Amino acid sequence: MQTRPATEADAPAIREIYAPIVLDTHTSFETEVPTAAEMARRIRTTTATHPWLVAEDEGTVVGYAYAARHMERAAYAWSVTVSVYVAPSHHGRGVGTQLYRALFEELRARGFVNAFAGVALPNEASVGLHTSLGFVPVGTYRHVGFKHGRWHDTAWFQLTLRQPPTEPAPPT
Repeated sequence: MQTRPATEADAPAIREIYAPIVLDTHTSFETEVPTAAEMARRIRTTTATHPWLVAEDEGTVVGYAYAARHMERAAYAWSVTVSVYVAPSHHGRGVGTQLYRALFEELRARGFVNAFAGVALPNEASVGLHTSLGFVPVGTYRHVGFKHGRWHDTAWFQLTLRQPPTEPAPPT
């Protein structure tokens, strides 16, 4: 299994991983599957400022992870929101862990301080992944998303990527 930066050419494979999550689960609050062109736009926009990685198994994209701005205001620049998605065929094989570890290494190298992850509940697998990597719970938004006929909470987790510097340079 190899991890590498995502490119726009990965958009169709990423869409295929994401589509059943959008359609069949509550773990994404999107209700319509983005097109491959939309996924390419998201990759292009995100990678202008933040990393987006894919995991490949024998040349096939089997998972992806990315970071994005946590909030728009300038003082939040050192914090990111992160997400990871893995193809069902590769669940339980360490792909999410591998992707996140590579993503966190890249984020540290770029000068980011905190990573935040939102997990739509219930989702024991995602909660387990995040806590196993050192994320700590910081709060829950109650009844924040309505999907598949019911309300869902989102638990928020925080990972300190590095000690906050006293005079931080802007992340790269």
